Amino acid sequence: MTDNTAMPDWEKRFRAPRVGLPDWAEDAPDRSLFVSNATGTYELYAWDRATGTQRQATDRPNGTTDGTLSPDGEWIWWFSDTDGDEFGTWVRQPFAGGPDEPATPGLEPSYPGGLAIGRDGTSVVGRSTDEDGSTIHVVRPDGTEPVVIYRHRESAGVGDLSHDGTLIAIEHTEHGDAMHSALRVVTLDGATVADLDDSRGGTVELGLEVLGFAPVAGDTRLLVGHQRRGRWEPMVWDVATGAQQDLVIELPGDVSAEWYPDGSALLIAHSFEARSELWRYDLAAQELARVDTPPGTVSGATARPDGTVEYQWSSAAEPSSVRSTAGGIVLDPPPATAGGTPMFRPPGSVPVEDVWVDGPGGRIHALAQRPQGHGDGPFPTVFEVHGGPTHHDSDSFAATPAAWLDHGFAVVRVNYRGSTGYGREWTDALKHRVGLIELEDIEAVRAWAVASGLADPARLVLSGGSWGGYLALLGLGRQPEAWAVGLAAVPVADYVTAYHDEMEALKSLDRTLFGGTPEEVPERFEASSPLTYVDAVKAPVHIAAGVNDPRCPIRQIENYVDRLAARGAVHEVYRYDAGHGSLVVEERIKQVRMELEFVQKHLPQ
Repeated sequence: MTDNTAMPDWEKRFRAPRVGLPDWAEDAPDRSLFVSNATGTYELYAWDRATGTQRQATDRPNGTTDGTLSPDGEWIWWFSDTDGDEFGTWVRQPFAGGPDEPATPGLEPSYPGGLAIGRDGTSVVGRSTDEDGSTIHVVRPDGTEPVVIYRHRESAGVGDLSHDGTLIAIEHTEHGDAMHSALRVVTLDGATVADLDDSRGGTVELGLEVLGFAPVAGDTRLLVGHQRRGRWEPMVWDVATGAQQDLVIELPGDVSAEWYPDGSALLIAHSFEARSELWRYDLAAQELARVDTPPGTVSGATARPDGTVEYQWSSAAEPSSVRSTAGGIVLDPPPATAGGTPMFRPPGSVPVEDVWVDGPGGRIHALAQRPQGHGDGPFPTVFEVHGGPTHHDSDSFAATPAAWLDHGFAVVRVNYRGSTGYGREWTDALKHRVGLIELEDIEAVRAWAVASGLADPARLVLSGGSWGGYLALLGLGRQPEAWAVGLAAVPVADYVTAYHDEMEALKSLDRTLFGGTPEEVPERFEASSPLTYVDAVKAPVHIAAGVNDPRCPIRQIENYVDRLAARGAVHEVYRYDAGHGSLVVEERIKQVRMELEFVQKHLPQ
């Protein structure tokens, strides 16, 4: 058991037990599944609300977070890969406990491409492999051989299965634009019922997404996300009649939705300028009503059969909790097991300040935090660059920025072009000048941070993970005078090699971003690859890499590191036995500690 009395606050934020928003079985709502780090590793837990019983369902060295319940609540399904490589099969175990068994016998390991489970035990399984591209299979409960009902080289996946188990909604990119999906609804034998393609065969940059079939027997309405008005918003598509019901939701920013359990209303998730909120939309009256939540970020929400809403909320200053509109906290973390984490609440942190900076592509939104008790500045400053790239930083609780603040650093996070929540044009802007556009926006905010007196120009750290790690390495090479130290976790470092080694779905995305393969548009890959600029890097750089990472594979990182080593550049590399990040708390703390020590060692005083 860890002694938290002598533990620094930054470590407490990682070690504190936490829970995710519970998922619940559609036909047995008292049966729920949630994720917790109570053992020191993120795993799945079964929760019987009627009895209050909680049970750890998975126990693997590198953790488990990808799971769901069957509609009747009898089975827990979870995806079994090898040490984070994301390549594996679905297995299941009884809700009350028991041995795991293959959930989709007859299907070989693959990357997951969506899953839907029917009320009769039939499952629809999406798969992706380098050899076959995308495939979708129907697996019957009688043990017959799985049947392939869809196959295509481009990326595709299972969206949802109708309540009666007769219709399957598929998201696909057969038109070759991996950033803007089209939809197809098919029967269980693969026969097409309806198609919807706002991209018009890939000629228009408009996408669609499946939000879910109506949760009512015999109902053929499908909730769909679209971009027809320059942002994400929902509509209702009756796949049997073809009728499309536009929704009167006049809210700025992106809007998503899910059904209330009786199908009469929608739970609206509204994201705008790094914050989010909830609304209820009555379909018959076409009226919006606010669902009260505190200012900050709602990272997940679900409407319960009794009409209450459960949601996961946090702000930059206040740690995450699972709450209900009925009042109070819905779920506390499970008791720590032997060797696990003792029960305590993580310390809070510093509120964010909104910053708007004029950039070459429009106004850039950034979030700034100032360390408390360290004077008025200018401060050593960490530019913590988010991954994705189709993601965004928000007013939500994050342990890593809080660690830098505890150590006297200011933290700046930039929602560069490519980020979500600022409209379709902002998200789509980075095509063909991949990485370069994001760096233009980061540079504009860097200039503001220095000019405003927040940041010490001699003590700037460029840091990020995944796409953020890629931008960190690219920035160190293209802007060598701007940054004193660089930190890159699981980055793209050599884009050509990364393309050839990464999972097939990411190859499709890269072809969309670059407008072709490395052989077809070599000049674009060269211009956007950190390896091109590695010899210009002046700042000491720390790189962390997962040896089983299918997204940013290890070979391309080694190519970059070899070039640093060949010219004696100051660098450190940490390789760990997992994939694209770690679900083990101590491993995450170890990596943050290494980054803190590296920066403190190399940053000018």
